[in-house]
Amino acid sequence: MTALIIEDEKPAVENILSDLVQIQEGVQVLGICGSIEESVRWLEKNQHPDIILMDIHLSDGPSFEILKSCSIACPVIFITAHDNYLTEAFEYNCIDYLMKPVNPLKLAHAIRKYKNLQNHFVNNYSALLNYLSANPKKKTRILVKKGMEFQAIKVEEIVYFFTEYKLVFLVDRENKKYLAEKANLSELEEELDNKTFYRANRKYIINANFIKRFKPLEKSKISLELVLPVNEDIIISQENASTFKKWISEM
Repeated sequence: MTALIIEDEKPAVENILSDLVQIQEGVQVLGICGSIEESVRWLEKNQHPDIILMDIHLSDGPSFEILKSCSIACPVIFITAHDNYLTEAFEYNCIDYLMKPVNPLKLAHAIRKYKNLQNHFVNNYSALLNYLSANPKKKTRILVKKGMEFQAIKVEEIVYFFTEYKLVFLVDRENKKYLAEKANLSELEEELDNKTFYRANRKYIINANFIKRFKPLEKSKISLELVLPVNEDIIISQENASTFKKWISEM
């Protein structure tokens, strides 16, 4: 864990360094700055630390000017002899506000607070990445060709997709037929939300919201009827019938 100390009083700097050694939280001090100008220059030239320990009153003005001048994402522990800047401090990445002379136990607590926050966001970020990897974002619009132009159709407007002559078409709720940009249904199926769209067979993908009814056929097959007329029966095979029933019951 790395830190930058911004403090213009030498005894205060020595106390902070001593306290950091005493609390044994593994903090590596990258630099010590004593003014606004020096701090801004350091932050512009160096990689930012994990945390900043910052006095509020510096020789050339309030240290808030540093945070206004530089884009700083790391948290700040303010260390000051004044208690009337507390509200303002928390507008600038503040995770703690310590009064001088600094109590080493309170400094240790502030450092641990940072580490706990870091662990929380790292763990949740990893979980978020895992979730996104397992659940990639699904399409909300499908590109279709209309003459020489392209148009985006919202997926909630699509009743079904079908393939014909090795091309993919879609039909919207107004019974308008469009040529989809996708080359095949398998590729399209991967990009659609499987809670809404179902691959009925090799030729059709249907939107659950537009299923009017379905009925059993011989050999445990299922016939689907949509709210719009289709030129042929949409049949779900015996092998996929149980999967379809499970899917539709969980909608």
